[in-house]
Order: sequence, then structure tokens, then C-alpha cells
Amino acid sequence: MLKGKGNTCLELSDKEIIILARKDIEYFACLYERYEKRMIRYIIKISGFTIEETEDILQDSFLKIWKNLNEYDDTLKFSSWIYRIVHNETISHWRKKKSHAEYKNALPIADVENIYASIEEKEADTDQRKKINNVINRLKKEYREVLVLKFLENLSYEEISDILKIPEGTVATRINRAKKAFRLIAGEKTNFFN
Repeated sequence: MLKGKGNTCLELSDKEIIILARKDIEYFACLYERYEKRMIRYIIKISGFTIEETEDILQDSFLKIWKNLNEYDDTLKFSSWIYRIVHNETISHWRKKKSHAEYKNALPIADVENIYASIEEKEADTDQRKKINNVINRLKKEYREVLVLKFLENLSYEEISDILKIPEGTVATRINRAKKAFRLIAGEKTNFFN
């Protein structure tokens, strides 16, 4: 929280914080506090990177967010704008690692579970979560992205469209195909998508 400002961060909307942050950099900390855990979870889910790599990506993302805060179009949902920047930074990091032949597939599921346990407050059934993570990590990138955004981040088709910069119809098609691929890999009918 901001020194001497009490619960100000909790009381303000994203748009109010942005207006204040453009004038006083201390308010930018409110945005970081509000989105840090959610963005860390998102980066890990779509990439499988280590927590150190994830924190680096998050730091780079928030630097970009700060540098571009004056260009933010307040007719757009702020969370979608942040997801888009974090998404792009994650993909950029992945490409750099891949081009340097350092990229290894997703983290072992046990490592992902330890990271989730440290950043998520609500616990789901551990066995089910392990199965879901294992299947998600085996999906193609474009399928993994839409499933994570829709079913784990609970975003709307419109928000996913804004983040991935694809039409809503393409989002729907990818989600449908991703669900089929998920079920095929899982080898059983699952109630994950209900």
C-alpha cells in the first residue's frame, strides 16, 4: 500500500488509479499490487517458465505498462490491456529462449504445483489440478492460451479477443478446437469445461 494513503488502492478503480498514477508515480504501485499475482499465475500457465523467469517477464511488462500509461486508451478495459502486454512479453521471452536453444518444455508438473501453491489462495482438488496442468502443458500454444484465458482466468470472448488481437469468432473456434484437443489428450470426457 502507499505510505500515508491508507486503503486508497482498494477504494479506487483502475481508471482512477491510472489518472492519479499519471500525476504521481507512487500510485502506479497500486496497479502492480492489484495485478501482480494474477499476471504471475497467467505467465506460468501459458509458458511453464520458472518463477525467476516469470518475475523477470512481469518486471519487463510493468516497465512497458508504465512507459505507455499515457497512451492507454481508457475506452478499453484496463485488465485486457495489461494481459496483452504481459502476453506479448511472455511470447517475446519464449522466442528469445528458443532462438538461443535454451528453451525446455514446460516445468515438471511438481514444480508448477509448488508455484501455484505459493501464489494462489484458493485451493482446488490437487489431483484434478495436476491432471489439468499436465494436459494443458501438452497442448499447442494457441490452444493453451485460449483455454487459460477462458477457463482459468475467467475472461470473456471480447477480452480474449483484445488480448490475443484476433476476432471473437476466431476465439470461439480456437476454444472449441482446444476443448476437443484437451479431451483427446486427457483420454476421457471431462467436466472441466462445464
